[in-house]
Amino acid sequence: MSTANTPHTHALEKELLGFLEGRTGTAWDADTDLFAAGGLSSLFAMQVVVHLEKTYAIAVRGADLRLDNFRTVRRMAELVGRLRVPADGGRHG
Repeated sequence: MSTANTPHTHALEKELLGFLEGRTGTAWDADTDLFAAGGLSSLFAMQVVVHLEKTYAIAVRGADLRLDNFRTVRRMAELVGRLRVPADGGRHG
């Protein structure tokens, strides 16, 4: 993936980890499966979606609402990176 391991993705991960730690009282790793570890419920996941949309001025819709996009902080950061960057030629994917 083109957004993986970039400085921008790392900054997104850091912000998201801080957000989650503030809400859950637990420090998380970027690759932790948050659903399996009990860090995210389906209700809290929707709150995370709202946070991502408001904080990063994105719209998470359709196929992007898959649980796999929210399973880890790294995947969330990659989703944000993908939705924030319009494709070449001015089209927003």
